[in-house]
Amino acid sequence: MAAHDTVAVDKRPALTTAPAPRRRTRGAWTPWLYLAPALVVLAALLGYPIYQLGLISLYRYTQAQVSGGEPTVFRGFGNYGDVFADDRFWQVLLATVVFAAACVLSTLAAGCALAVLLTRVRALPRLALMLAALGAWATPAVTGSTVWLFLFDPDFGPVNRVLGLGDHSWTYGRYSAFLLVLLEVVWCSFPFVMVTVYAGIRAVPSEVLEAAALDGASQWRIWRSVLAPMLRPILVVVTIQSVIWDFKVFTQIYVMTNGGGIAGQNLVLNVYAYQEAFASSQYGLGAAIGVVMLLILLTVTLGYLRLLRRQGEDI
Repeated sequence: MAAHDTVAVDKRPALTTAPAPRRRTRGAWTPWLYLAPALVVLAALLGYPIYQLGLISLYRYTQAQVSGGEPTVFRGFGNYGDVFADDRFWQVLLATVVFAAACVLSTLAAGCALAVLLTRVRALPRLALMLAALGAWATPAVTGSTVWLFLFDPDFGPVNRVLGLGDHSWTYGRYSAFLLVLLEVVWCSFPFVMVTVYAGIRAVPSEVLEAAALDGASQWRIWRSVLAPMLRPILVVVTIQSVIWDFKVFTQIYVMTNGGGIAGQNLVLNVYAYQEAFASSQYGLGAAIGVVMLLILLTVTLGYLRLLRRQGEDI
């Protein structure tokens, strides 16, 4: 009887533990099956253009090659060498980084502040603010840039009249032109941050905010110590989106500074790549600048996500 009992006990673990690894394997593939259609569409819409961009950046590809007058010449990384050896590229890169950082910080500050304000006002003012913000968000970039140019026009713009600046030209100086473009970029970008953060705030339990208020915390302290930590995953998303959008600004700079400002003083990388590719017909150089921009954005985004994972954030 003892021997028989021992054999019966030894069989039980094998029967209960054998199917477990198969279940885990099937479960691991389930999310990818749901994502497969979207990944296929993204691969078709983004993968092939990126491949062509990288391919063109490896060749001497000018108007002569486009028209068929000369054969294409493989240069390898020669275009990249020309880009990195150009002092103007580094100047434009520095201006792009500073301008994008200022736009991102201003957009996040305005969007988060207005999101908190939406939770403090009544229904009618909240609806009016939401509609105004969505109207700014829905306005095409070309239309918004044209409107802002009219508002700050030295001859007919109402801003100069209100401020008593006479015929001051905002687009003549380098920093004033960048400031004007920054205001327009923030105006058309903050609604995304505001709506997203507002939705996150509404999901926070009201008991948590009431407890912080009863403890005597100010609105700034509640945001810094309660809301911001709880909304960190949402803030990560809006920050990454803002970095990508603001780093590759093109329309606002091109329209409001007439292609990059006087002597190219307001160039950013996207406009600089456009000028090299289409104005100078150096398509290989323009493609190389585009690839560099793509690598910079990927590095910044992946580095930011890795830093958050090290801090224990669930992204």
